Amino acid sequence: MPDAIYRKIAAAYGQAARKAPGLKARFDAAGFDPASIRSLRDLSRLPVLKKEQLLALQRENPPFGGFLAADLESLSRIYVSPGPIFEPSLAGGGGHGFEELFKAAGITVGDLLLNTWSYHLVPAGLLFDEAARAVGATVIPGGTGNRELQAQIIVETGVTAVCASTAFFLTLADTVIEAYGRNAWKVRSAFLGGEMGNWMAKRRRIEADYGVTTWAAYATADLGLVAYEDDGEGYVAHPNHVVQICDPISGEPLAAGETGEIVVTARDANWPMIRFGTGDSGFALESDGDGRVTRLSALQGRVGAAVKVREIFVYPRAIEEVVIATPGVRAAQAVVTCENDRDTVRLLLVAEPGADRIMAQTRAIEAFATSARIRADGVEFIDLLEENASLIVNKKDA
Repeated sequence: MPDAIYRKIAAAYGQAARKAPGLKARFDAAGFDPASIRSLRDLSRLPVLKKEQLLALQRENPPFGGFLAADLESLSRIYVSPGPIFEPSLAGGGGHGFEELFKAAGITVGDLLLNTWSYHLVPAGLLFDEAARAVGATVIPGGTGNRELQAQIIVETGVTAVCASTAFFLTLADTVIEAYGRNAWKVRSAFLGGEMGNWMAKRRRIEADYGVTTWAAYATADLGLVAYEDDGEGYVAHPNHVVQICDPISGEPLAAGETGEIVVTARDANWPMIRFGTGDSGFALESDGDGRVTRLSALQGRVGAAVKVREIFVYPRAIEEVVIATPGVRAAQAVVTCENDRDTVRLLLVAEPGADRIMAQTRAIEAFATSARIRADGVEFIDLLEENASLIVNKKDA
């Protein structure tokens, strides 16, 4: 018997194809019948749709590329993400799954949440707002900028939680402490936007320095919440999505533990994102019996950011793990070269003053080998890396 979620996907996408000519054209080109979906294997016969392809289809047939399977009159909003890509929002959609993140974090009635995400064009501000109100919290729609005013708001209203980019959260926290003193800072929870670079290490420092618990989720404008943090490792996949890890070129599902592109199918087909390639990379921490990902790793980087070294793709996340696991190291970079027809990796480390460099070198090599599954060929200590320096530099063709 087919799993319930596949029965629902088969029915929903069969109906959607009758309303959305772009979706029907996609199915016809692949010789794919959505009614035949009974399992993950059946679903995986449909080629992956890349974000770039969706953008091109929307340019050819604006605004939705023929993929909207609902009446225009039923839309409550249209979001516009960089590209631009248009994403419809149906009335009654709530926080598009983000309420699960707030539930996991214990946000409820009595919490006062300052939401600093933008409320125009992109969906972040409104989705966080709706989700927080769905769990009973009171929301202050701060939006972006005005740090002095928002710092005053934090102090005078007793804000307990903040939604912000990591950089803006730090700006707000420092502004509160500098203007009002350390005791005025009462925030307990921080919902931070994901960043590349040494983001996980930065989160740990934020928790130690500002006395907060940090939370994050994996979401896209096209799909809403895909997975969210709880008390376990990585992200729990939202039950309304089928999450797969696939080869970024062929689209074939990869074996458990292999890093590849995150491919998602939404159960709701009004905006029919079926086998949608997000362009982000990760691996499965846990899967159910048919291979559907139930717990997702932290993001390893964009698919195009990986560098192949000795037949292994090394992702930026591996360098983040080096920083996290190495005491006394505040930044790192991997430089890949080809010497005598052999790929080599050299780790550049920026150490704190007084750090034990011998121990740091050993720990860094161990951490890189664990996360990247290959061994570094050398370690070099340097004085500085630029703030937004690439975590992996590919010099194989230089």
